[in-house]
Amino acid sequence: MTAQTPTPTAALVARRHRLLAALGDAPALIVAGRPRSRNYPANTTPFRAESHFLYFVGRPIAGAALLLDRGRSTLLVEPPEPDHALWLGETPSDEAIREDTGVDEVIALDRVVDVVGGRRGELATLPSNDEAVAAWQSEATGRTIRARTGARVEGVDARLADAVIAIRLAHDEAGLAQIRAAVEVTTAAHLACSRAVRPGIRESEARAAIEAVFLAADMAPSFGTIATVRGEVLHNESHGGLVREGDLVLCDAGAETSEGWASDVTRVYPASGRFSATQRAIYDVVHAANRAAIAKIAPGVSYRDVHLEAGRTVLRGLVDLGIFRGDVDGLFERGAHTLFFPHGVGHLMGLDVHDLEDLGDRAGYAPGRSRSQRFGDAYLRLDRDLVAGMVVTIEPGFYQVPAILRDPAIVGPVEADLDRAALARFADVRGIRLEDDVLVTASGSEILTRAIPIEASAVEASMRG
Repeated sequence: MTAQTPTPTAALVARRHRLLAALGDAPALIVAGRPRSRNYPANTTPFRAESHFLYFVGRPIAGAALLLDRGRSTLLVEPPEPDHALWLGETPSDEAIREDTGVDEVIALDRVVDVVGGRRGELATLPSNDEAVAAWQSEATGRTIRARTGARVEGVDARLADAVIAIRLAHDEAGLAQIRAAVEVTTAAHLACSRAVRPGIRESEARAAIEAVFLAADMAPSFGTIATVRGEVLHNESHGGLVREGDLVLCDAGAETSEGWASDVTRVYPASGRFSATQRAIYDVVHAANRAAIAKIAPGVSYRDVHLEAGRTVLRGLVDLGIFRGDVDGLFERGAHTLFFPHGVGHLMGLDVHDLEDLGDRAGYAPGRSRSQRFGDAYLRLDRDLVAGMVVTIEPGFYQVPAILRDPAIVGPVEADLDRAALARFADVRGIRLEDDVLVTASGSEILTRAIPIEASAVEASMRG
């Protein structure tokens, strides 16, 4: 695998110039965040800077903030503690940081109020994920800033949020290079996982096979790795279960570069090395939905329509298998697909595995659009028209969730059309999800994760090494 390459300084400068142009004369402050202590001050969790800061600065500088004002970029940094060099090594000089990031000036963090002066009331900022950082933002701006207010940004902050969203929805070449690097490592991790899965291991061993590859590449997981025989639990992060003959192991994992750029891929591996006939039948339905959704991706296409295409394809397959009876269109209108595909088809991906979700539906939903009120479809995270440069995930699934299948409020509208005896034949399928990372191109799409086997026979072959 190739070594990580930092985003070029020129690309960081270009990103800041775009934001400065969008803001005009309005000042803005974008914070990096601070390390968090686990149980005593010196024992901190690994530091991961706020994504908006990483996008415009590119380097994870703890405690720093980027000030954009009157066409200039100023990086505010905390002076190191006197014993910092002893425990953590020397800190780069202000000049070295300035040259590396391309900002106009590097100054001490506590000078922010002096620099902004009488314009504090105009100083926009974005919500941090940390209460202590939010308190510092409140002091800098002269108004109360609450941690992670999501879509509830208001006033001058809303203008900054909208400008950042507009810039970050489509990735530049430097961002795409980072995503491709994360995908390369994720590809190797999934191949390692496919060779590790077999009866008798614990789920934690499948996880270890994945994360060992991340660690060797000097990357981190972009989210909590899922490696489970309980695929019907959508975000199952428990790894203590035993893998038995006949189980399916759902592995949802992605690498994250040192600058925070992500990948996110799900594959399903049969513990025995071969899918049973019933597992293969459902697997092929989900695979068809994955391909149908990706085939629909192109500039100008609504992501909601991509989601609906996946749901309709899943439902058509379930009718063909006899799990549902009746007309596909009528069943679809009554939400039959959501019983087994109870989530959105995917999300934005970039800096963060769920890119821009700290800004809630303000980022995910285009102006004038709102979430569906129907179960399942209500969890769609993105409803915008696609544009070239966007990266999205496509991850349809099939899950037998007992709480859903016994809930009359959900099942009631289609209970008469659900053949539970036919469904019982597929008891060895608890959950299948097939997820790819897809770049929207000028003429259609590119599957960035195409090197990871997804067709059932190719998955079986990968498990044999």
